[in-house]
Amino acid sequence: MDISIIFKIAAVGILISVLNQVLDRAGREEQAMLTTLAGLVVVLFWVIHYISDLFTEVQQLFQL
Repeated sequence: MDISIIFKIAAVGILISVLNQVLDRAGREEQAMLTTLAGLVVVLFWVIHYISDLFTEVQQLFQL
């Protein structure tokens, strides 16, 4: 597993939390929620490859 994915996820989390706070303070709660959901989707697209690899490894482990 590449360590850079952890830094990317942390950077997206920090950016999304700042945007969420700014939009909440401006009274735009709907946009804040959509921004949070968009950040979650981006991170899930990055992580889904690693989850797929994990399931493949577990499946190969039990097929011995």
